[in-house]
Parts: sequence; structure tokens; C-alpha cells
Amino acid sequence: MIGVLGSGSWATAVVKLLLEQPSAKVCWYVREPEIRKSLAKHGHNNRYLGEVTIDPTRIEICRTPQEVADRCEIIYLVIPTAFLHSALQQIDPATLRQRYLVSAIKGFVPEADMIVTDYLQHCYQVPSEQLAIISGPTHAEEVARERLTFITAASSNMVLAEKIMQQLRCRYINISHSTDMRGIQFATALKNIYAVAAGICKGMGSGDNLMAVLVSYAIAEMRSFLKVMQPSTVVSLLPENMPPYIGDLLVTCYSQLSRNRTFGTMIGRGYTVKSAQLEMHMIAEGYYAVKSLEKVRQEHHIELPIAQAVYMILYENARPDVILRAWQIRTSNNN
Repeated sequence: MIGVLGSGSWATAVVKLLLEQPSAKVCWYVREPEIRKSLAKHGHNNRYLGEVTIDPTRIEICRTPQEVADRCEIIYLVIPTAFLHSALQQIDPATLRQRYLVSAIKGFVPEADMIVTDYLQHCYQVPSEQLAIISGPTHAEEVARERLTFITAASSNMVLAEKIMQQLRCRYINISHSTDMRGIQFATALKNIYAVAAGICKGMGSGDNLMAVLVSYAIAEMRSFLKVMQPSTVVSLLPENMPPYIGDLLVTCYSQLSRNRTFGTMIGRGYTVKSAQLEMHMIAEGYYAVKSLEKVRQEHHIELPIAQAVYMILYENARPDVILRAWQIRTSNNN
């Protein structure tokens, strides 16, 4: 039995992937009563990825995270970072330390301003060899439509990584292994912030010319951040290792399926943060990530002009047009 915590679109896609293996069964924590009812009765998540059919006989729906932890050796964490802390508080820490935890989350845990595996190690004392992540350019909607997708399973424990690869590999999933858990997580947290920036520019009417420049500078910022926080990552950024880093950044900045880009587009069009969040009905991780990143950036004295601009717009009510103009001037002066 494989455990899954979370019931959003990516969680639903992960459950679909796990059930591609004929013998697999999933113990699934679903918080919302209406989704539990829909899955049990119709085999569909009525709120997210409703086109995905889930065999009700192969899932056991749980009402609490503790139920999943009690019954499963491997647990996939597919809960937005904004809600991860409260969900894990419902699990006995001693039980959590005895499980293999696979993070499918992209962002910082707001309560600790840490990436997920650092948070699990520091706050719950889960050993590093029991942790793994899955990442890559992975829109849930495309996985649901069974379009070819490349995923990376990262862990210091090769046996665990191989197990994850066996659980997720299928005809439309190409999955590879990495040992760079921290570097990939930092990169995926940052790419959501840059996708918000891309959306803001799009919402203000900017075209592809500016977008190309913005993404180029975002890649440079990501390298600067990783050089300080995880130096080995920069060394390993060879072409064959790009999908979980730059590939994820590109798809999130350019795709209309990107919720972070969508959120940014609404901000660029004049929506307030609150009104954009209410209209989307989904979590834009970049909103939470940029607040944590600002604290980390200041602590380590790292200059990240684009990320700082996004923080000012979202948290200090700065006008996007003023910020964009200031960034243009700064960029011109640097050249």
C-alpha cells in the first residue's frame, strides 16, 4: 500500500501514475468531504482533474494523515506548502520518522522558510536516507492526458530512488535519478516566483521579446542563488541534467497551464492579491515562496532583483509598472 497526502490536481495525477502499475493500491488522505464522496461513488475527483478515472477498488480513502502514516511505508507528500505544516502536525512524529517520505511539493514551508526535505530533517528528525523528491516540468493536466513527461526522482538513497522510479514509470513517464535533492528543490521554489514575474509582465501587455530577456535573467539569478545555497548544483548543471532545473522554469514561465503565471497575469492586469487568489481557486506556490525567499536572501546577502521585485509587488503593494521600469533602468546600467 502506497500513501498519498493531498487531493489537488497534482495529487490526483500522482495517484493516477501510481495506479498505472497493475498491482498497486493507494491509501489516500483526502481532506474535503465532497471529494471523498465523489471518489468513492464515481471514481473522479469532482474538483480537480475531473477527467481522470480512479478505480475505487484500488484506493482506500482516509480522513486523517495519521491513518495513512499508520498503514504505509512510503508516503508521497502532495500538499501545497501553505498547508503542509498543519497536515504533518496531525501525524505522530515517531511514526513519521519511521516512514519513507517522497516530496512532490515545489516551494518553501512558510512556517520554517525551508525547502521540504530540510524542514522534515530539522523539525521532525527524519533521516536523509528516508527522504526523496520527484520533480521536473510536470503540469498535472498533461500527465492526466498521458502526454510524455520527464520526471526526476532525487534521493541520497539509491534503493529508495529506484523504488520510486518503479512506482511511477509507465509508457508516458520517463523517469531518471539524481542525488541533488536540495538543489532541485531550491530551483523549483524559485521557478514559481519567476513564473509570477512572467505573468505580471504578460498581464501588463509585454510580449515575447521581454519574456525572453526576463527568463534569461531569471536563469542567472537562479545560478547566483544556488552558488551560495548549494554550490554543487551549479557544477552539475550540464545539458543532460537540465529538466528539473531549467526545464521546469521554462514550462512554468511560458505555459498557459501554469497557475503561477496565471496568478501573475492577474496581478499585472490590476487584480489585488486577494481577488486573484479567490478567482483562481488554486494555490500559486510562488506567492508563498517569495516571502520565504526574501528572508533567506537577506540572511545570506544574495541579490535577486527579479525575485525582490515580485516580493515588493505582492507584499509591499508596489505598482508593477513602476517596478518594471526600475528593473529596466537597473538592467541597462548593469550593461
